[in-house]
Amino acid sequence: MAKWLFKTEPDAFSIDTLKQQKVSCWEGVRNYQARNMMRDAIKLGDEVFIYHSSCKDVGVVGIATVVKEAYPDHFQFDPQSPYHDPKSTPDNPRWIMVDIEYQRHLRLVSLKRMKATEALVAMPLVQRGNRLSIMPVTEQEWTTILQMTGQY
Repeated sequence: MAKWLFKTEPDAFSIDTLKQQKVSCWEGVRNYQARNMMRDAIKLGDEVFIYHSSCKDVGVVGIATVVKEAYPDHFQFDPQSPYHDPKSTPDNPRWIMVDIEYQRHLRLVSLKRMKATEALVAMPLVQRGNRLSIMPVTEQEWTTILQMTGQY
């Protein structure tokens, strides 16, 4: 079972929204590298840190589990959607999504705190210029972040 970090802006979709919905599609990924991870590497049962970005309290806020592997993101076909892609067709979709299920909230582990943690220096999230919305998390990084919540 792999571990992942999914970034979201809480004004658009938060850990509270996921808790309320229980299961949700993770749509709107429009980066080829992130898409390829969802398509090729993210599997049923994988665990996911939910990470709030572009907000006051940036950091890891919860855990979800992948409950459905990659399938076409239907928003790419909807001209009314901000995620519409006119070059994508049902026969050859460019974009995919996965479904995740809420597991639990965590005490916030801030980006600032993660950057200051020696055990996380190799984590892509804390490295300068990394903007991917989906990224892998090693077992060691996962355990370190959980320990930082005080709930491990």
